[in-house]
Amino acid sequence: MNLAYIPSPSTGVIHLGPIPLRGYAFCIIIGVFVAVWLGNKRWIARGGKPGTVADIAVWAVPFGLIGGRLYHVITDYQLYFVEGRNWVDAFKIWEGGLGIWGAIALGAVGAWIGCRLRGIPLPAWADALAPGIALAQAFGRWGNWFNQELYGRATDLPWALKISEGPNRVAGTYHPTFLYESLWCLGVAALVIWADRRFKLGHGRAFALYVAAYCVGRGWIEYMRVDEAHHIFGVRLNVWTAIVVFILAVVYLVLSAKLRPGREEVVEPDRGPAASDPEAKDKDADEDKAKDAGTDAPATAEDSEPKTEAKTEAKTEADDEPKDAVTADAEAPKATKKL
Repeated sequence: MNLAYIPSPSTGVIHLGPIPLRGYAFCIIIGVFVAVWLGNKRWIARGGKPGTVADIAVWAVPFGLIGGRLYHVITDYQLYFVEGRNWVDAFKIWEGGLGIWGAIALGAVGAWIGCRLRGIPLPAWADALAPGIALAQAFGRWGNWFNQELYGRATDLPWALKISEGPNRVAGTYHPTFLYESLWCLGVAALVIWADRRFKLGHGRAFALYVAAYCVGRGWIEYMRVDEAHHIFGVRLNVWTAIVVFILAVVYLVLSAKLRPGREEVVEPDRGPAASDPEAKDKDADEDKAKDAGTDAPATAEDSEPKTEAKTEAKTEADDEPKDAVTADAEAPKATKKL
C-alpha cells in the first residue's frame, strides 16, 4: 500500500452561484498573464515600448487556443467522431485538450499579424516571449491535475499521483507526468533566460532554444503516458512530433547564427527622425540645452558658412574704400600744380 502520494482534487469545478470556475481554464489564464508580464519586461529591456507584448498577445493568444484545440481534436478524433461519441464535445475546451504543437504554430500566425501591424520583427518579439511561454506551460499543466488526465504509468513512488475512479480511468497511483512537464518547463525558462544573457541571442534563436529544450523533455515524458494516442511504428505520435520539431529548431539555431549573427540593435523603431537619425537627435538635444540656458542654439557648420562669406565680402568692400580715398588725395595736388 502506498502511504505517500499526491492527491487529486475531487472536482475540477468550483461554482460561485450560477458561475462555474474551472481549474483547467484558471491555470491557462494564469499562464497567459505570466507570459505577457515576463515578455513585457524582456521587451522593454531590449528597447521596446511598454504594452507592445500585450498588444500582440491579443492576436497570438486566440489563434494559439484555436490551434491547440484543432491539433488535439485532429490527432485524437476518436474521442469525438466515432460511434458512441458526441462531436459537440470537440468544442468543450474547458474539459481539457490543447495540443502545444498546434498552439505554437497557429499562435505564431496571430503574432505575425500583430507584429506586421506594429511594424516590428516577429523573431525579436518571439525571443522576448520565449521563457514566458515556457512558464505559461508550467502553469497550464496543472489544469491536467484538476481534470485527472494525462498521467503516466502505475507506480508506488512517494510522489505518485492518486487517481480516483471515473470515466475512462481506473483508480490507482500513477506517475504525475503533468508535474514532470511543469518542472521541466520551469527549467527550460531558466535555461533560455541564462543563455540569452550569456550569448545575447537574437533573430529568433532564444525562441528556437526554448522549442528545442522543450522537445527534449516532452519526448521522454510523452513516452511515460498511458492515455490513448495514435502510434507510428510503435511510438506515440507526439514523440515523433517532438523529434521532428527538435531537429527543425536545432537547424534554425545553427543556420541563423551563421547567416545573422548577433542581436537586433533596434526592435521597435520610432517613425520620427529623433530615433532614426542620431545626428538629428543630437542637434535637437543641443537646441534644448541652449533654450534652457537662454541662448540660441549653436550654429552648425552649414549655418555658419553663409555668414562667413558675407563677412568676407563686407571686409573686401571695406578694404577697397580706403584705397580709393588715398588715390583721390594723392591725385588732388597734382591737379593743383597743373593749374
